Amino acid sequence: MVWKILRPDALSVLRDEGAKRAFPRYFRVMRRELPPRFLLCKRIPAPFRASWEEEKLWELHRECLEEFREKLALLDGGKIGLEDLPRPTPSLLDLKVELCRRLLSSCRLCEHRCGVNRLEGERGFCGVTRSRVASEFMHYGEESELVPSYTIFFSGCSFRCCFCQNWDISQYPEEGTELSPRELSTLIAKAAREGARNVNFVGGNPDPHLLLILETLRECETPLSSVWNSNLYYSSESAELLKGTQDIYLTDFKWGNDRCAKKYSGIPRYWETVTRNHLTAFLDAEVLIRHLVMPGHLECCTFPVLRWIAEKLGDRVRVNVMAQYRPCYKASQYPEINRPITAEEFERAVEEARRLGLNLET
Repeated sequence: MVWKILRPDALSVLRDEGAKRAFPRYFRVMRRELPPRFLLCKRIPAPFRASWEEEKLWELHRECLEEFREKLALLDGGKIGLEDLPRPTPSLLDLKVELCRRLLSSCRLCEHRCGVNRLEGERGFCGVTRSRVASEFMHYGEESELVPSYTIFFSGCSFRCCFCQNWDISQYPEEGTELSPRELSTLIAKAAREGARNVNFVGGNPDPHLLLILETLRECETPLSSVWNSNLYYSSESAELLKGTQDIYLTDFKWGNDRCAKKYSGIPRYWETVTRNHLTAFLDAEVLIRHLVMPGHLECCTFPVLRWIAEKLGDRVRVNVMAQYRPCYKASQYPEINRPITAEEFERAVEEARRLGLNLET
């Protein structure tokens, strides 16, 4: 395949000790030794009724997650196979879909907590009413562990980054094509046949589209790892619904403080929300953290982010310190970031990451 010539690192990474330490289960799913987590979710019984109050549904969800973890340990330890588990109706994934509908009726998918009824077409901060796909294709430019990655870009975002490189997707939620869960599932199956290592849900941002994605995974039988490629500003409720459905959280850890997050991305309570969700993601699955080095933001953002990762997550997460920043969209309105980063800024960032002993993407 052409990607093996263009991205030889996507093959050599399979022997990389840091990658194997960060993604042991993902690599086993890639080799078809284990199923992705979402397929196990469909084997966990969740006997609920749609008439139940939301709190009762959450209580059952907590109980089902405990069973999921028990079965996952047996599955990963070779004690049982997925085929040994019956297909219940309803399942844990059905329960997640029902709970997600409840969140959308008074929208609490992200920490803006707009409270609008998106099921009735009301519009909140992200602007998403109906989920739309801006594009979908096999991506060869992602991290080496992921390539080739079947990437689905959704329209709309919970951020307002003034420098967004994908502003034509993130800031225009009405653009794109509506696709059903079955249509998306069919596309995922096709991508797997063409050699995809995973299905990568991104945008914009995938968080406003949680319902469609859960419905798609419920429809899907393709044994591809699921990658949640997000800014991690989702609510604690969304974090609970994501548990057990994702194999890798591919995170965008932008800011080291609330001041910068508010000024450049329009986001309140950034640090509290994103650190909380990183800890939750780390306890749930495997994590790859991207940090985009911003011009003039080493002391206030890059160094605090890298230190937090080292102190709280250690070397079991993979970290990609990125030099790709370029001033786009409305960055010219902010003279201090209206330039690329310098070679010295990037070198200092990487040097600090190495000093802290982080598991760096190479």
